Amino acid sequence: MAVLAAAQLLDELMGRNRNVAPNEKVKELNWEDPEYCKYFMVKFCPHDLFVNTRADLGACSKVHDEEVRKMFQQAKPHRKIHYQEEFIRFCSSMINEVERKIQKGKMRLALSGKSELPSISPAQSQKNQEQIKILNERINGLEAEAEQAGTDGNVEQAQGLMKLCDQLKEERDALRKQIENGHWNATAELAAAQEKQMEVCQVCGAFLIVGDAQQRIDDHLMGKQHVGFARLKQALDEITAVVQTAKEERRLGRSRVGSEERRSRESERERERERDREKRREKDLERNRSEHRSDKEKDRRDKDKEREKERKERERRDREARRSKEREREREKERERERKHRSDRDSGRSRHHAYRR
Repeated sequence: MAVLAAAQLLDELMGRNRNVAPNEKVKELNWEDPEYCKYFMVKFCPHDLFVNTRADLGACSKVHDEEVRKMFQQAKPHRKIHYQEEFIRFCSSMINEVERKIQKGKMRLALSGKSELPSISPAQSQKNQEQIKILNERINGLEAEAEQAGTDGNVEQAQGLMKLCDQLKEERDALRKQIENGHWNATAELAAAQEKQMEVCQVCGAFLIVGDAQQRIDDHLMGKQHVGFARLKQALDEITAVVQTAKEERRLGRSRVGSEERRSRESERERERERDREKRREKDLERNRSEHRSDKEKDRRDKDKEREKERKERERRDREARRSKEREREREKERERERKHRSDRDSGRSRHHAYRR
């Protein structure tokens, strides 16, 4: 620890780069390095509050650097929450410990100031003395009657009187004990009143004398232990509020980001639906076009078939016409041959008749 304190002192005097060679690269500061004290960067280091007191925590093993703390304070809140929460946990453990100490001190004072038996007033003591005197007279009378009954042979009567006598004696002894305890309590109260009354400090748990001199009260209030615990409680409340505010802002920021993301996703889904609708419209249009082309193609094919059918029909009729013409020519030729044959036959007959003549 002494070496660490000396190193810190040299760093303050000569700078943290005092051992760096001229041609050596200087390490850049980073508040997230584990060598720096987290508590010092957040608010203060609790090890520095109770030096040379009963609550001394010893020297801190981490480095306390003001420049690093400035860098930490300038960082974004969500990056500092982890360090702040660690500071809250450490301070809370120390506050809880001193609270237990305060409760134990109060219990100790309550036990030391508690009386075992209640004290009695002088009038009550005088009344008890008179009752004891009356009881003595009754006890003596009952003992005499019991002795006389025993002499007369009334054993049962004598036993009953003695039993009643014993009860009266117990009552008398109880009154005597109450008077004795009253005297003892009065003496104890007188001694306690002569002693100094104590109270427990609600901040650090130390015992204070009630009505003590103002100088001693001021010395206690300005002492390291009292001031240290007061600073701990104040810093705990401040850092807790800072962390809660940062978490709330982070939650609201996430909700805003979430809302924007939801809106963005909804817009993207709407655009996707619009693209799907556009694609469906294009498909429907293409299908309609295709169907239209199909209908036109069908009509064209039907027309082609009709034209082909008409062509074939014309060809058939042409063939039929040609065949008819050919048959007509054949018949014409046949008639021509027949006419020629008849002509030749007629001319032959004529020559034969002429020859005969």
